[in-house]
Amino acid sequence: MDDILVTPRMRLRPFTEEDLDEVVALDNDPAVMRYINGGRPASREEIRARSLPRLLGPGFRAAQARATGEWLGWFCLAPRADGGDTVELGYRLHRRAWGRGYATEGARALIAEGFTAGGVRRVTAQTMTVNTASRRVLEKCGLTFVRTFFGEWPEVIEGSEEGDVEYALTREEWTP
Repeated sequence: MDDILVTPRMRLRPFTEEDLDEVVALDNDPAVMRYINGGRPASREEIRARSLPRLLGPGFRAAQARATGEWLGWFCLAPRADGGDTVELGYRLHRRAWGRGYATEGARALIAEGFTAGGVRRVTAQTMTVNTASRRVLEKCGLTFVRTFFGEWPEVIEGSEEGDVEYALTREEWTP
């Protein structure tokens, strides 16, 4: 897969350490983090030590608006811990980018790249059952509901009593 992926409105590029300030701002927006950690803030050092190394790893890309260079958030098509040809789709966008189709545009582009050039056989994604906006994005990208599950999470957050959902799409099911 190429390092930089260009969509009609975005440039998805590898993360650098210079993205730290943007990640700190993104991860400290309670609305952005509502379905991830209940909106709890994280310190700059916590993000530098825990989040940034993961974002610098394989499959993660910072998203910028092509027209302005504005930092919108990030997307990933990350290898799963069990290896193989299944990857996990994820994204996190600033509120100012919500409701404008960026999540669907970026996710579709990564899925297409994974299936056509990346040797991916299956894409999975997970979100909280109550995160209806994210579930709509997954469905618009062609992923279908697989199951509801109840994981062991370190903190209970609002809506977690309804569990999480998994979605998936195989190369054979995918429609370019």
